[in-house]
Amino acid sequence: MSKIVRGTMLLTGASFLSKFLGMLYVIPFYALVGATGTALYAYAYVPYSIFLSISTVGIPVAVSKFVSKYNSHGDYETGMRMFKAGSILMLGTGLLAFLILFFSADWIAGFQISGKNGEITADDVAFVTRMVSIALIIIPSMSIIRGFFQGHQSMGPTAVSQVVEQIVRIGFILIGAYIIINLLGGTIVTAVGFATFAAFIGAVGSCLVLAIYWKKRKPFIKKQIAQQKYTYAIPTRDLFKELFRYAGPFVLVGLAIPLYQLVDQFTFEPALLASGREDIFIPAAAAIMNAGHKIVIIPMTVATGLSLAMLPSLTESYTQKNEVMYTKQINQALQIILVVVIPASVGIAILSNEAYGGLFGLKDIGVTGPLLAWYAPVALLFALFTVTAGILQGIDQQNYAVLSLIAGLLVKVLLNSQLIHMFGAKGAIFGTALAAGIAVTLNLWRIKTALNFKYKQTLKRTILIGIFTLIMCIVVWTLKAVLGLFLPYETSRPATIVMLAVAAGSGAIVYFVLAYASTLLEHIFGGRIPLVGRFLRR
Repeated sequence: MSKIVRGTMLLTGASFLSKFLGMLYVIPFYALVGATGTALYAYAYVPYSIFLSISTVGIPVAVSKFVSKYNSHGDYETGMRMFKAGSILMLGTGLLAFLILFFSADWIAGFQISGKNGEITADDVAFVTRMVSIALIIIPSMSIIRGFFQGHQSMGPTAVSQVVEQIVRIGFILIGAYIIINLLGGTIVTAVGFATFAAFIGAVGSCLVLAIYWKKRKPFIKKQIAQQKYTYAIPTRDLFKELFRYAGPFVLVGLAIPLYQLVDQFTFEPALLASGREDIFIPAAAAIMNAGHKIVIIPMTVATGLSLAMLPSLTESYTQKNEVMYTKQINQALQIILVVVIPASVGIAILSNEAYGGLFGLKDIGVTGPLLAWYAPVALLFALFTVTAGILQGIDQQNYAVLSLIAGLLVKVLLNSQLIHMFGAKGAIFGTALAAGIAVTLNLWRIKTALNFKYKQTLKRTILIGIFTLIMCIVVWTLKAVLGLFLPYETSRPATIVMLAVAAGSGAIVYFVLAYASTLLEHIFGGRIPLVGRFLRR
């Protein structure tokens, strides 16, 4: 099994666990702070996500590419110099981002709150925004350590630190909110403020894990540097020039989903109100943009793990002009996304009522369920954009990934309000799908023209994936029809959870048995998957 597949599995597992925990904790958190507190939390997190991406300016992932490039030439010292210089830079940009977000919190809150939300005020949003801004001091510096390890094609530190960060963060959120509300008699606003501060506490936990890894790996890294025979001795100024040439596109690509969400955040309410559709507004339709997004984003964890694992190996192959290897790596990257995300997104769509109702309650399920079904396929577009952008970055076409993002974002900005006027809440989803679809199409076209790459093999396997997904759907629909005869899953939340577990589990088993038995998984992953084989032979 290749380094890309091993790295992808490790990072995907960590990312999936983090996202899954991030989805599950919403259930007790919602019970503690209610719809108002959950909405207040979201108001702070979208600006924070954007400032976080800007503060890192794409440096951590760029360092991964930079270190991998010079390691492939046997020059480990240059990568270490870049890491040290980049760490100082990240400390400075993180501090600057913290100061800007902290002191502009009132201004940002004023833009987000129109005065029609009643229970949430601009002062509340400003308070929680200031609390979450503190995390910006430490997270950029932490991220560059992960990037350095990834450049050495070591994905373990990133995976473990990511999971620890999420566990510590969620623990602080739930315990803190419970103590403030139930033991100290505090307000929901105070509880949500400390919940957002948990981003800083989680980052501290991650840093401790990375420090342990660094202590263990440092002797090996020093040995590599001592044994190298040649160094490029690049001046520090030129190091930064090359780094920023890589980093600039990374920050914008990383902003893709938060920017789409930001457009929705500023246009969703006004467009629905202007179209006379106030009856389906808060909380039902808006919930999909927050809670529903947590469900849809889970299949995309594969893309996140794959793009991080793929970049160092693809950069090395492309730098060494190994056409056979980088062609194989690109094919494998695209096919891994398709074989996992297509059935996952389709499964969410056909089980949308059960997924949303089981996790977040059956209230307004007539609105939230269908909206989630429309939103689910967008996960495939998000995943394809993430991976195709990663491929372009690996083959030194990162600037084109920025152009495709801008093209898609421009479409989203120009058409979002009009689509909401025409289709209601679904219009925002259509706008995101159209924007992401344009960006993906442009990326695929650029890969084809830059490398004379052929998609024939990927298209053939996509047809087979589609057939297996259709069979999976038939199994799920049949199970719903049979179980529905005696299981009141449309009105009882416990029954909904049972239906979700049985239907989703059965569908997944059927799909992967077909994919394994047909050797589709073997051809895509580059070899038999031992755990799956042992499971199926039982």
